[in-house]
Amino acid sequence: MTQQERRANPLPQIQMDQLIDFKKLIKPVMRFKWRILTFAMLITALVIFVVLKMTPIYSAKSTLLIESEQANAIKIDEVYGINSGQQEYYLTQFEIIKSRSIAERVFNELDLINHPAFVSEPSLLSQLAYLLDFIPKEYIPEEYLPDDLLPEGSATENVDQEIVKQQLIDTFAEDISISPVRKTQLVHIRYESSDPALAALVANVVGDTYILSQLEAKVGMTQKANTWLGGRLEELRLKLDESETRLESFKRANGLVDVEGVTALDAKELERLSDEIAMARSRKAQAESFITVVRRYGATDISRLESLPEVTSHPSIQNVKREVVIVERKVSELEQIYGPKHPKMIAAKAELKSVQSNLHSQIARLVRGIEEEAQTAGRKLKGLEAQFNKSKGSFQNLSTIDTDFRRMLREVDTNQQLFDSFLARQKETEVTGSFDSPIARFTDRAIVPIYPTKPNKKLIVILTFFASLGFGVVMVLVLDGLNDTIKNSDDVEKILSQRALGYIPKAKKRASYKEINFAFYDSNQPLHAEAVRTIRTSMSLMAMGTDFSTIEVTSSTPNEGKTSVSMNLGFAFSTMEKVLIIDADLRKSSMGERFGLPSYQPGLANFLSGTESLPHCIVADVKPNVDFMPAGAVPLNPQELLSSSQFPKLLTLLKTQYTKIIIDTPPIHAVSDALIITSLCDATVLVVKAAHTRNEVIKLSLAKLNQARSKVFGVILNQFNTKDAEHYQGDYGYYKAYGADQTPKDKPVQFADYAAKDKPKPFSDLDNIKV
Repeated sequence: MTQQERRANPLPQIQMDQLIDFKKLIKPVMRFKWRILTFAMLITALVIFVVLKMTPIYSAKSTLLIESEQANAIKIDEVYGINSGQQEYYLTQFEIIKSRSIAERVFNELDLINHPAFVSEPSLLSQLAYLLDFIPKEYIPEEYLPDDLLPEGSATENVDQEIVKQQLIDTFAEDISISPVRKTQLVHIRYESSDPALAALVANVVGDTYILSQLEAKVGMTQKANTWLGGRLEELRLKLDESETRLESFKRANGLVDVEGVTALDAKELERLSDEIAMARSRKAQAESFITVVRRYGATDISRLESLPEVTSHPSIQNVKREVVIVERKVSELEQIYGPKHPKMIAAKAELKSVQSNLHSQIARLVRGIEEEAQTAGRKLKGLEAQFNKSKGSFQNLSTIDTDFRRMLREVDTNQQLFDSFLARQKETEVTGSFDSPIARFTDRAIVPIYPTKPNKKLIVILTFFASLGFGVVMVLVLDGLNDTIKNSDDVEKILSQRALGYIPKAKKRASYKEINFAFYDSNQPLHAEAVRTIRTSMSLMAMGTDFSTIEVTSSTPNEGKTSVSMNLGFAFSTMEKVLIIDADLRKSSMGERFGLPSYQPGLANFLSGTESLPHCIVADVKPNVDFMPAGAVPLNPQELLSSSQFPKLLTLLKTQYTKIIIDTPPIHAVSDALIITSLCDATVLVVKAAHTRNEVIKLSLAKLNQARSKVFGVILNQFNTKDAEHYQGDYGYYKAYGADQTPKDKPVQFADYAAKDKPKPFSDLDNIKV
């Protein structure tokens, strides 16, 4: 995408920037790769130790074929209440195989409670009993003794043994695995045990027990059905005879002849009369509606009757009206050619008059005919209704008799069907009672397995290694995602929207306090001196063309290293100009102690309170070209002293003697002293401890500085881990390679030259100056 296209369509570029930065995700993983690998190796070694002690488990499998239709002498599935053609039948059989009753029968038959492979691991009670052997029995209350240590004949001994047995049966039932073969009638029976012979034996005995239990259930059900059917059959025979006798007596008493049904003829007659009555009522209603219309318009007003739909729709009227239309068209054509007295015209008008007269007479006849039709329909309707009422009465009497007849007939049919059904079932059960066909059979019996099926030790070790490796990666990514601290210069620019002035390398683990504070002069730490010079250069370039004499150094929270940064920053500027370092932390000062000054050395607080003169508060040449003003005595009102008019005047006076003044202030979130001083300084630098201070805390500090109208030049990352940056952020590796073989431009000064025993040089240039 060209630059013009990006300007024209900035949205795709924004969307690309919002994609996941995989490089950022890989960096923390690569940073902790050895820790992740070590964690995975330790977990894998532990799993290997556990896996080597695992007991090998053998699995044996037998296969049963469940018959869809049992081999019966006569099909009597209804007796057993099953439908072997349904899927539910097979699912039921699978559940029966893995039921607890089958497992209990196998458990008791094989006497597994005494089998060494089944109870190879010592129980908790046996382990407890072993430990209690070393304790005299008289010192142990009876209620705390295991059951096998209680006196013989204890009341709870048998109960506890039964509970243990039931628990073992439950465990045994859960270990039996039933797996149907899809779209077949086969089912696999599996059992796992540390003894391969026991595994094969259980897999076979479970199938045998299932087949035997189904045969027993079938024989018992057949015997019960045969006994019950024999008792019910005699009762049904007596009921059938009684119902047949009552039906014949009823027919003779009422003289009934049942051909198509007792009421079939009368019903047909009523149906015919009902249809004729409906047709007569329809014809009468049509005629009466037409007569009503005629009476409304008047029988003599033929012209109005002519427009009625009932009249115009009649076929005879339509034929006559068709002739009238033809004659009217003919008269209209002749009027355009001849005059009214022309013979043809006179003949045509006479013909038209004749046709119209015929139309009127036809309409009159139609009206009279419809009136006569209405009268005739009314008389016919009365006759049909009278005949219908008469037939209806006779039908109702016969219907009552028919109802009783049908009820008796249904009773006879029902008794006959029940008797026939029970008789057939009894004969079938008698025939099949001695025929035992198995509901299932073995297609493959279990054999003793040679190789164990689990545990798969190689697979467990491999999966453990990769799982622990993945867990370590996930944990690193999660912890890195939850780590909302500033870790490098990119975070300073992207998250804080501030300039990254530079970094201060992290000191060695065993570095002394003096080595950290005066690392700028240590020839063994060239990277540290070069990093401080880089910060000095960045600040000088930013302040080019402006007044840049007072620099405030502060931090968000304590223990971020702002004091050591202030000292080393002053040392860097001292190689080119005269520098004064002021310890403005009047509450908890520590810089004087780092320079080896006594705690009673007067300083800034003494001068602002007016108890000491300026020359006595400044210690000259604590380092080459560096003077130092300690905090002095701890005041009761530090903010009032810093807010007084004396402090700005002091800075104005000191600017005449020093080209750079480095002011070390307290943390912003601890007190507001730094916010008071920041408006008086030409630049403010915020020190951030890398991978320590949270983003929101730093943003709040920057917001407070902006509210105080501070000239924030940028952020200095302190205690930055250059080793990690060298591996994963190559920019920092360049500086280390560049400065590793070089020494500072200034002559190295040994730490012993500035020990606490050395006396600082007096400051005498301002003896007569008063603020």
